[in-house]
Amino acid sequence: MYYAILCEDVPNSLPLRQGARAAHLARIQQLVDQGRLLAAGPHPALDTEEPGDAGFTGSLIIAEFASLEAATAWADSDPYVDAGVFTKVTVKPYKLVLP
Repeated sequence: MYYAILCEDVPNSLPLRQGARAAHLARIQQLVDQGRLLAAGPHPALDTEEPGDAGFTGSLIIAEFASLEAATAWADSDPYVDAGVFTKVTVKPYKLVLP
């Protein structure tokens, strides 16, 4: 089943993100390689794809996991969590309807 991992950043998270970005992306690439990733990306702080120094307010990852517990454990061990990027992480079951 798919699970949505909704993450909210701490204020001024950009330097923290930059420090952990390579490890974070490498981990997500594993989901891609396993065919389990539906979507992933950050929420820009401004209404533009390149927010510059304004940075991001959070992230969304939608991926397939065996259970809610497995998805939560995966989310809890993200490098952005370890780096203090996220103030809150919510994991919810996700049902793909369209397309």
